[in-house]
Amino acid sequence: MKEEASNKSRRNFLKSFGVTVGAAGVVSSFSLLSAAKAAAKEPGETVNLLTADGQLVQVDKNQLRPTVNEPLDELQQRGREGIAGKSFVMVIDLSKCRNARKCMSACQNHHQLRADQHHINVLQMQDADHTAPYFMPKPCQHCDNPPCTKVCPVDATFKRQDGIVLIDNERCIGCRFCIAACPYSARIFQWTEPKDAEKYKDLTYNIEANVPQKKGTVSKCLFSADRLREDKLPSCVSACPNGVYYFGDRNEDAVTNGTSGETVRFSKLIEENAGYTLMEELGTKPRVYYLPPKNRAFEFNGDLLNEENLH
Repeated sequence: MKEEASNKSRRNFLKSFGVTVGAAGVVSSFSLLSAAKAAAKEPGETVNLLTADGQLVQVDKNQLRPTVNEPLDELQQRGREGIAGKSFVMVIDLSKCRNARKCMSACQNHHQLRADQHHINVLQMQDADHTAPYFMPKPCQHCDNPPCTKVCPVDATFKRQDGIVLIDNERCIGCRFCIAACPYSARIFQWTEPKDAEKYKDLTYNIEANVPQKKGTVSKCLFSADRLREDKLPSCVSACPNGVYYFGDRNEDAVTNGTSGETVRFSKLIEENAGYTLMEELGTKPRVYYLPPKNRAFEFNGDLLNEENLH
């Protein structure tokens, strides 16, 4: 009941102002700007805004600027081309994952996903009897030889020059061939209306964030390609509190830890820690590398929901 009332309140708020804040957290309304200019004679006045993750915040009216909505064709073209000169890779240190799941919630907030939808999931693993279990985050592997792109009949999913595999929901027909072809089970299908569909309906589709999501299409991890264009780390990498994720450019042989901010040599990190990729025998050539769960930073008690594992 409270949630229904909250949603109603949000709809009324949006209706009265005619705005929302986009996935990138940018104010997007000329009507709001005009209203703000008229009322912003006195310094220090604030206006209430609804953020993409549903929080009501106050912003100084004098700080408001209009957002220029980029044309769909332009977003599609640059999304297809990728970022020249880059070769993105991710490294996941399994010895540090405590199942905090901050990566999952950050991803869901960024890409308009419900709590039961995952671009990245944290799995509990145990390789054999009498071996120690561990946690393993599993996003799309962004393969250099991706089976998923080869079976798409409409060229909706594709690999870019910077190594990222994306999907274009303006072209996706929902056949799900790509889901069947992916050996990592890294894709999801939007069977129902996406989360907050009403709030996102007026946004121009951004292929690099796959937002707004669309019912009847496929969605997947994007390495937060829209954030990379702004020289930011992917949402999951930045949100981890335990130093699990490194992300960077293989061409520069450098990856940065999302928690500590430390940048190290990619090749050295992999070589000295026996890094590996999943299902190498398939020849898919993933761009996500794993460091084995040795010398773990904490004692694993096998309970996914134990409070000791959530920090």
